[in-house]
Amino acid sequence: MPPNQSVQDILSRYKNGECSLEEAARVIEGLRLEHVGEFACIDLGRGVRCGMPEVILAEGKDTAHLAEIAMRHAETTGRCVITRVSSEQVAHIQSVAKSRNIATEYREAGRVLVLSNGVPVKSSGGMVGIITAGTSDIRVAEEAKIIAEEMGCTVRTAYDVGAAGIHRLFPALKPLLDAHVFIVCAGREGTLPSIVAGIVDKPVIGVPVSVGYGYMGEGRAALASMLQSCSVITVVNIDAGFTAGAFAARVANLGAGAPGGQP
Repeated sequence: MPPNQSVQDILSRYKNGECSLEEAARVIEGLRLEHVGEFACIDLGRGVRCGMPEVILAEGKDTAHLAEIAMRHAETTGRCVITRVSSEQVAHIQSVAKSRNIATEYREAGRVLVLSNGVPVKSSGGMVGIITAGTSDIRVAEEAKIIAEEMGCTVRTAYDVGAAGIHRLFPALKPLLDAHVFIVCAGREGTLPSIVAGIVDKPVIGVPVSVGYGYMGEGRAALASMLQSCSVITVVNIDAGFTAGAFAARVANLGAGAPGGQP
């Protein structure tokens, strides 16, 4: 099995005398931790260990703390992804990033901010198809899309294909059939993932979305429906776009022959 490219880079740095043996071993083993002030202990070995970008949940975090954590990740590993970020947090982090020569890209539809050293993500050859039942599901689908792209995948989407009018699904699905795996986001009764899984010959990940009201509203009916599916699907938690995107990317990267499912 070819070695992970990140490990190759680390070994090359050691061979060229750019880092010590101890530093190279610590990074390769994926055990590199670093304290940020007195408020955070961050994992800097995740990319090498798991082949995944560092993803920070912005909700509930102090904006100044969030900015410093994100900067440390971006400066050390080259990339950092922040999910569920508010417009106020985006403005502050972009200001800090500019002063420290870190590039930022705000993807408003998915409420995701990507920080980087400007080096693009290497393509893995994996392909993920993402489908939503309605337009209210797009926010979760976009979060999944960005995570999959950050893991090297090409993502094709088909939004608002519906379930009540099944004839809308077939033309929307056709351009996605080359995907290695499908993510299907749906709220209310959450029927669409089961329907898609009964049509395609690839893995399907169902994402219940917190759309719906009254009894079993806010995604609970969708979650229950997907868990009871008679089609073979995998189900993540309500609104868990990050989890769906990361899992789908791993499947797609394995399908594309990327070493260890990593880009």
